[in-house]
Amino acid sequence: MDIRALTQSYAVSPQVAPEDFATIRAAGFVTVINNRPDAEIPPHLHTDPMRQAAEAAGLTYIVNPVIGGAITEDNVATQRQTIEQSPGPVFAYCASGNRSSVVWALAHAGKVPADELIGTAARFGYSLEWLRPTLEQQD
Repeated sequence: MDIRALTQSYAVSPQVAPEDFATIRAAGFVTVINNRPDAEIPPHLHTDPMRQAAEAAGLTYIVNPVIGGAITEDNVATQRQTIEQSPGPVFAYCASGNRSSVVWALAHAGKVPADELIGTAARFGYSLEWLRPTLEQQD
């Protein structure tokens, strides 16, 4: 498992396994956001078994499937609302962590400068430069 803390209260990761949730909880996270659609993963990583494992570890589990190249306003709103309402740090995962970084940046557009959002993601290998026009529109 590769936890990449974009901020003190939000981290992203490539796909995790059900047995990883105890470690995620021990690392201080209280909420998990699954940004992967079930259609792109094997059945043992689908929403239901992952939710059961996360909740058994004492985590709140939110499903917000993001389709690459087709991020919706609902995806951004769900990510933003979950981050804002979580009583503690949020852990989000997808295939590589990139989509979880993109929706995080879009959720903070207009509140955090575009350069900071892009730079934060870049430190972890996520190139969000292509989002600059959208992020700057919100500045």
